Amino acid sequence: MRQSDEAKGMRTRAVHAGERPDPITRASAPNLVMSTTFVIDDASAQFSANAMTAEAPYAYTRWANPTVRQLEAKLADLEGGEEGIAFASGMAAATALFLHYLESEDHLIVSDVAYAGVAELARQTLPRLGIEVEAVDLSDLDALRSALRPETRMVYAETPVNPILKLTDIRAVAEISREAGAFCVVDSTFATPVATRPLELGADCVLHSLTKYLCGHGDALGGALVGSRAEMSALRQGAAIHAGGVLSPFNAWLILRGMATLPIRMAAHADTARRIAEYLEEHPSVTRVIYPGLPSHPQDELARRQMENFSGMLTFQVKAGRETARRMTERLDVIHYAVSLGHQRSLVFYLPTDEMQENSFRLDARQLERYREFAGDGIFRLSVGLEDADDLCRDLDRALRP
Repeated sequence: MRQSDEAKGMRTRAVHAGERPDPITRASAPNLVMSTTFVIDDASAQFSANAMTAEAPYAYTRWANPTVRQLEAKLADLEGGEEGIAFASGMAAATALFLHYLESEDHLIVSDVAYAGVAELARQTLPRLGIEVEAVDLSDLDALRSALRPETRMVYAETPVNPILKLTDIRAVAEISREAGAFCVVDSTFATPVATRPLELGADCVLHSLTKYLCGHGDALGGALVGSRAEMSALRQGAAIHAGGVLSPFNAWLILRGMATLPIRMAAHADTARRIAEYLEEHPSVTRVIYPGLPSHPQDELARRQMENFSGMLTFQVKAGRETARRMTERLDVIHYAVSLGHQRSLVFYLPTDEMQENSFRLDARQLERYREFAGDGIFRLSVGLEDADDLCRDLDRALRP
């Protein structure tokens, strides 16, 4: 990042950070470089990626690629980090992170509620490698302090948490982790750097599923980690290059296109989501709405202190969840009944609490009680897209009314 870039606003950086006109053709838009290999002019170049330095020329796309590097630079700039690493998916990023930093007999503290894939990886796979995993409600700072041990290597948080939109105080969790000598990671997929920049609040690393808001159009899988140059360089060598879960240049190019409009999209997502949330709070079929931008959110003060944008994710509850889900599959016209989030299209999906508990979270009795405080017997997770709010309200009303 050039020194003058530091004073530029988020919208300008979303368009320009990491990108420069092509030095040969002077093309304004980023080039899509699909080549897997590059001609090497230096006969002394070594064959192994172990000898690769940050200044090394491009040699092989698994090691580094010009299109992917532009995406990594843009994301690092927006997050206020020194370096980013792009992966084939958010789960590839999470897996690389865990396998790079953790080994047998290490202790990992992970948010008791997190993206289902991460929850399942942490609870079902990592213990088989001898890593002790403890699920902790990271909105409870005393619970975090009590869980920390000398062998705690990492604290993995997520905020807002998927799917119930509970928040974690990043600054406090990062400070507690640092005092204990633990590496603090925050999954900020729901928030995006438009809303929250965890590195500025003290976290060591931020994770994104690029598939979601950063891409924004539901047509490219991707994931990323951002942190210090020293940490990310070691992680790139030890996990990205050798594990091989790197991002396709074509997907990087698509995600770059999406990131240029990220601040404008997030403003629209948040504005429409607030209007939908207010509408649903008054709907006779809805029993509860949770949205960080509403005063009714249980952590309203933290939301306003920590988030500059409240994103487009909300949840709501009804008395007959499964029956309402069935009506949605039959009646919705604008909103798609589908998983995922952060797309230009609105997406909704029903998540029954019992199924989430059995298949993903496996919470203890107290944790399950806290989960039900946000989710009841089940929630509809609604990713509000870029459609007109009135059209979305009419669409929801058709499905919600018996």
